[in-house]
Amino acid sequence: MGAGESTTAKRADARRNEKALLDAAAAVFVSDGVDAPVRRIAAEAGVGMGTIYRHFPTRADLVVAVYRHQVDACAEAGPALLASAESPFAALRQWVDLFVDFLVTKHGLAAATRNDPDGFATLHGLFLERLLPVLTDILAAARAAGEIVDVPAYQLLRAIGDICAGAERVDPDYDAKLTIRLLLDGIRG
Repeated sequence: MGAGESTTAKRADARRNEKALLDAAAAVFVSDGVDAPVRRIAAEAGVGMGTIYRHFPTRADLVVAVYRHQVDACAEAGPALLASAESPFAALRQWVDLFVDFLVTKHGLAAATRNDPDGFATLHGLFLERLLPVLTDILAAARAAGEIVDVPAYQLLRAIGDICAGAERVDPDYDAKLTIRLLLDGIRG
C-alpha cells in the first residue's frame, strides 16, 4: 500500500468514526436533550471524551455538527424512503419521524448558538435548502398517488416544527408524535 492509499484509508476511517460519534450524539440529544453530559455521548459512541473534545472543542461545535449531520441524513433519507416504502404516504410518515427526531436537536441549537446569530441563520438556510425540496418531492408523490390533499411543503414543515416546539416543555399530557400523526391523518386524500 502506497503513502496515498494509507492517507485515504485513514481519512475514510476518520469519517466513519466522526459519523459514529455524530450518530451517537444525535441519539443522546434526542433522548436526553442537548445538555446531556459529554461522557454519556462518549459512552454511546464508544470513544473517549478526549476524542469528542478533539473534534468538537465546545458543546456548541458538537450541536452544530449534529445539526448538519441530521440535515444531511434527513435529506438523503427522502429519496430512499420513497423508493423502499410501501406507499408514498408511508414514506412521508417515516420521513416525518426522522424529521421529528432532528427537530429535538434543532430546538436545542438556538440555545447552544445564542452568541452566533449569523451562524444560526446560515444553518437555518441550510435546513430549508436541503429539506424543503425533499419534502416537496415526497408530498408530490403522495399527491400523485391520491393519498393526500395538496399541502405546501413549507407549511407542513412549519406545522411540524410548531408542534415539536411544545415537546420541550415537561407536560405529561402532551404527545408531539401523536399530534403529528393526527396532522398527517388530516392531510389524507
